[in-house]
Amino acid sequence: MAGKPQKPSRGTTPLDQTLEKSEQVAADVQRASDNLAVVNTVLEQELPEEVQVGEVAQAIEHTSQLEEKLAKSAEKLAEVNAALSEEIEKRLEVTAERDESQALAEKLKAKIRAEGAD
Repeated sequence: MAGKPQKPSRGTTPLDQTLEKSEQVAADVQRASDNLAVVNTVLEQELPEEVQVGEVAQAIEHTSQLEEKLAKSAEKLAEVNAALSEEIEKRLEVTAERDESQALAEKLKAKIRAEGAD
């Protein structure tokens, strides 16, 4: 007869590994967004307005747009990571419940066999 099953630990399943990688990507995207924000701020503040024309103005505008896109991507990744983490928790709970049910079924089978042998 088997003992009480252990609840799988976090970090061992493919979903856990996927979440970890996704969180790393989210952190990288957030850092890139923050760095780009600094670059954009410096460009806007340090370059006189009369210099902010033509290609320079386009570059400043482009960095501003990239900063917004990166920030939105980081936000979406955070939402995905939260949903993934929630799914992992649900699966762990369901797995634990299944394991408990299987252990109970094994005990009942053993009891029935023992009573049948009498």
